[in-house]
Amino acid sequence: MSGEVEVTGSARVEEAVEAAEMPAEPLGRTPSQTIGPYFGFALPWPDGPTVVPEGTAGAIEIRGRLTDGHGDPVPDALIEIWQADPDGHFDHPADPVGSSFRGFGRAPTDEQGGFRFVTMKPGPVPDGAGAMQAPHVDVSVFARGLLKRLVTRIYFDDEAAANAADPILALVDPAARGTLLARRDGDGYRFDIRLQGDGETVFFDL
Repeated sequence: MSGEVEVTGSARVEEAVEAAEMPAEPLGRTPSQTIGPYFGFALPWPDGPTVVPEGTAGAIEIRGRLTDGHGDPVPDALIEIWQADPDGHFDHPADPVGSSFRGFGRAPTDEQGGFRFVTMKPGPVPDGAGAMQAPHVDVSVFARGLLKRLVTRIYFDDEAAANAADPILALVDPAARGTLLARRDGDGYRFDIRLQGDGETVFFDL
């Protein structure tokens, strides 16, 4: 019978099994898999979005919405932020001054793709080459369909002079710089993230 392998001794059982299971031609590579769905244990945590407690003097709120290329909300993503304190210092060993400010936040998006952070507005930071970078927040986006995180920045639309001198913003097409600006919205700032399509947010190739 086609597909059967004759076995003439018990010592050849393993060899026979291998022969029966061996495909006629080598198999190709399987397609790359996207990340997700997430096993969400310990990824979000209760005060992840509150970099500083609600009601902290000088605190700001940054809120926005994550959408895909069709403009539909992405409801199961994670948004991370990392930033300097209001004086431009980090809670990091590489900062010679240092800071007690946590500077790190993580928020899951809701069913409408919404996210929200309570934090402090960062101060300007040196770029390592003698220039100063405008106040900004580093942002990472993790979502289904992404093999690796997307990285962008939040600048502030009421920091026009600092933004004009920022060496990183200067590398961005002027027509697209608006996608990196958080805009004043009531008592906070609004920063929406578009993954693709018209108005796609500028992401950095790291």
